[in-house]
Amino acid sequence: MTTAPGKAKTRSASHFADSRLVKECLHGNQSAWSELVDKYKNLIFSIPIRYGFSEDESADIFQEVCIDLLNELPRLREPNALAGWLIRVARNKCYHRKQSQQRLALQQDDPDELEVAASLEEPEGAITQTQQEQMLREALLDLSPRCRKLVQMLFFETPARPYQQVAGELELALGSVGFIRRRCLEKLRKRLEQMGI
Repeated sequence: MTTAPGKAKTRSASHFADSRLVKECLHGNQSAWSELVDKYKNLIFSIPIRYGFSEDESADIFQEVCIDLLNELPRLREPNALAGWLIRVARNKCYHRKQSQQRLALQQDDPDELEVAASLEEPEGAITQTQQEQMLREALLDLSPRCRKLVQMLFFETPARPYQQVAGELELALGSVGFIRRRCLEKLRKRLEQMGI
């Protein structure tokens, strides 16, 4: 049905308001469903990762949240609050899985498993951070493809690429990378301010 997140697509209908995407999904528009999942895949997947689940377990939780979303779509009261709903559902899935792991560890009297399950507490302020990360992903989609790629190479890759490599890949003069970087970051800052960050 859906797959675990990968690289973000270029700007598309994921910019539609959630209410419009939900309405289209309810009318059977498969591409709207794909756009809705694509818009929130990183948000959903980031939550079990934060809880310390493996990539496979996180992918399972991702699938479960998507199934819940599909089932609950007709009953959503406020489609534009979808991000918060998805966070709550994903957190609940993580909590219940953690509880199951703890019960299993107690039944098996396995102290290593119990220690792992006990360490899966959610970090302080994780909800706010998760929401801000989603807003950043959406703001990045508002940048031009060149700006988005430049920001990704300089700030989201580890290690960050040197200017010479960035200039070569984006076909820019080496001396213009810093200027374009500033301009792109300024556009991103303004967009984030508009979004309330």
